[in-house]
Amino acid sequence: MTTDSVDSLDELADKVDEAFASHRHATEFKSISLVIDSSTAERPTLIVHVDGEEASSVADRIEKFCTEHGVHTQREHHSETDIRVLATTE
Repeated sequence: MTTDSVDSLDELADKVDEAFASHRHATEFKSISLVIDSSTAERPTLIVHVDGEEASSVADRIEKFCTEHGVHTQREHHSETDIRVLATTE
């Protein structure tokens, strides 16, 4: 069940940025980075890169947040402290 579906990945990126702002300090290392990969027009993807000691728990929260906003998520583990959450609208 979605709480607030999004119409675009730009909108989702804005919502993720707002909801997880405490992890994105302007003057420090950002433990969360956001990128929209639109190299394939059929399936653009919001990539949320989570880095740091709490990466797994933060990635869990981001996945839940994205799912509640009506998008499909997938996770890539590069290490215990380096995780990417991939979100697509389809």
